[in-house]
Formats: sequence, C-alpha cells, structure tokens
Amino acid sequence: MWLYDSSVGKKVVMSISGIALILFLTFHAAMNIVVLFSGEAYNSVFEFLGSNWYAVAGTLVLAFLVALHFVYAFILTLQNRKARGTNRYAVTARPGKVEWASQNMFVLGIIVVLGLLLHLYNFWANAGACGIEPTDGAAFIAQTFGNPVYALIYIVWLVALWFHLTHGFWSAFQTLGINGKTWFCRWKVIGSVYVTVVVLAFVAVVLRFALCGGAC
Repeated sequence: MWLYDSSVGKKVVMSISGIALILFLTFHAAMNIVVLFSGEAYNSVFEFLGSNWYAVAGTLVLAFLVALHFVYAFILTLQNRKARGTNRYAVTARPGKVEWASQNMFVLGIIVVLGLLLHLYNFWANAGACGIEPTDGAAFIAQTFGNPVYALIYIVWLVALWFHLTHGFWSAFQTLGINGKTWFCRWKVIGSVYVTVVVLAFVAVVLRFALCGGAC
C-alpha cells in the first residue's frame, strides 16, 4: 500500500494525523480556558465529556493518531538517515534557509510525546490518588499547576509543542499540495498565529494556577 510503502505516503499520513491533532488541541485549549472563568463550568464540561461514549472513543482515536504519527516519524527519520549515510557528518553548519524546528522535529516530537504521557498520568492514572473527586477536573488542574516543578515542566513542554506545530502546520499543507508560491508564505503566517494562540491558551492556564498557588 502506497501510504506505507512510499515516503510520500508516510508524509501524507503524518500530515493528516498532524492536522487532526492540531484540531484536537484547539478543542482542548478552548475547554481549558473555561477554568479561568469558572471552575464549576469547567467541571460541567469535564463531567459531560467523561460520561459519554464518544468522548472515550475520541480518546482512543487520539491515542491511535499520536502513535501513528510518532511511528511514521520514526520510520521516516531512519530512512532519511540511511539515505544520507555518512554524508550527514560532512556538513556541520545548519543551512541558512532551513528552520531550526525543521532540523529538530523528531527531538521536539519526542519531548511532546513524553509531555503527553506525563499529562495522561497526571489527569488519568493519578486521578483520585490525592483526595480529589474524579469529576473535579478544576481541582486537578489547580493542584498540578500549583506545583512549581510541574508548572515548569509543562511550560517547557508547551514551548517544544509550539516549535513542533508551527513547522508542522505549514509543512502538512505543503505535503498535501494545498500551497503555491503565494500560499506557501500565507500558510506559514497563518500557522504561526494559529498555533501561538492555541499554545498561549494552555500557557495562560498553567501560569494562572502557578502564580496563585493552586487556588481556583
């Protein structure tokens, strides 16, 4: 199947899964912003999603997309290294027109995945272990980000996420052929603005509870 056998096919899969993940992060950021205004309103959304089958199904789909995205990225990285052979050691300077994020997408991706695993542990595996009701999502957020160590880790994770997504956004559209001489630059600008807004929404929540000592 060309989606697996060819490098172009793998890039298409990564592009589609990447766009889907960006859309999920947009929804997640919009949901998190609610907690800045009302813990009760956030818990209502939290409980509503947790009690519906499609939220569970969506989580499983998300897990599949993350795994698929990462596996294909790993395979492509190995293929690119194999294709370059020893030539990858011949040039030590980074080409002037190549973005730093483009050169480090795989490393950034590893940081993003590790941050995601920590996030799942904090809000799922560790749920109820600290005397907080499983449906009190606002309290989970307040307690987690009230810890300065976790707050710092999440900020580092979000910075890595920003670099990864700003490059991945326009790169996905380029791979899918939805670009041109004019739209190439536009997608870069649109992607930078869009991703910055989404990531800043997450950062705002972290800083809100980090600076107020975890109080809602």
